[in-house]
Amino acid sequence: MKTKLFFTNVILLTGLVASSQDISKTSSSVMIENLSKFGFDATIDTLSEIAIQNGWKVTMVHDLQETMKKNGKDVLPVKVMEICNPGLAYQILSKDELRDVSPMLPCRISVYEKADGKTYISRMNAPAFAGMIGGDAAKTILEAFTVAEGFVKAVID
Repeated sequence: MKTKLFFTNVILLTGLVASSQDISKTSSSVMIENLSKFGFDATIDTLSEIAIQNGWKVTMVHDLQETMKKNGKDVLPVKVMEICNPGLAYQILSKDELRDVSPMLPCRISVYEKADGKTYISRMNAPAFAGMIGGDAAKTILEAFTVAEGFVKAVID
């Protein structure tokens, strides 16, 4: 009886460990990170200029370092850019059945420095989410992601 209980516990523990490894692999693919070939400010400026030149709007830039400083915390530079293509956003926001994906709007690109002194860019892996969403919303999300990735490619190595 003790032997049976022991092996049952070993099997359960093995399953839990395997599951946690799968979760960590999945969560790491939720975000995409690249090294920028520019410094922090130049990366922000370049991404903003390219987005605007392509008819997108930079709706907001959140300075998280400044926000943390106001709260007595010191972090390396981090800015989150919100960019929007009004035509693509309209495809989702104008249809009641697609409005539930509005938390994914606008597109967000994070630019930050790490302790190594280099500047990085990260963004949500929208194609991974689009596959779960499906339909017209997925098509629009994929189109926005593809265009925004073109902006990102201009600043990454």
